[in-house]
Amino acid sequence: MKLLIIGATRGIGFQLFEQALQVGHAVTALVRDPQKMPKQHDGLRVIQGDILDLESVQRAMAEQEAVCVTIGIGITWKPVTLFSQGTRNVLEAMRRQGVRRLICITGIGAGDSKGHGGFLYGRLFNPLLLKTIYEDKDRQEALIRASETEWTIVRPGFLTNGPLTKKYQVITDLTGVTSGKISRADVAHFILEELAANRYLGQTPLLTY
Repeated sequence: MKLLIIGATRGIGFQLFEQALQVGHAVTALVRDPQKMPKQHDGLRVIQGDILDLESVQRAMAEQEAVCVTIGIGITWKPVTLFSQGTRNVLEAMRRQGVRRLICITGIGAGDSKGHGGFLYGRLFNPLLLKTIYEDKDRQEALIRASETEWTIVRPGFLTNGPLTKKYQVITDLTGVTSGKISRADVAHFILEELAANRYLGQTPLLTY
């Protein structure tokens, strides 16, 4: 598969590009600083650009079969528009290039997963430290839901740098659910499995152990 990853230099995106190359996918990585890509590989193409720049997103999108958005930012109290504006550019580039499949990472606390992260996260950490980030992730999810793409929104639980286990829960009915931890490696594993099987089209699965 020809796979575009936006956010491949760290976190889930880095795990995803490593695992995707291992199983033979052709990976294009859209990155602001190509020197931050730590590996060279015959199956890897690096495009310098920014998700906030439509033309560079469109250039990276050419001839792709699927796109994964795994971007993130640090804690901030300032208004955030990165996720929504970046997603607008991705959706427009997909439309122009005829790409249909989209997987986007948001997180526990976005959309109807709000309140499923436990008391401390839901009452203290999220509203005090992540409020503006998750307000924009809500806007991001709304844009994706309204699009004509074949989308899956992935909401990982609390991320760790733990190992790849391939043993985790994929939950779509959040009734009575409180999220736990999940490794970035296992989130990447789920993404590749979903790209192959398309079991969760138009859904927002929560990943947790």
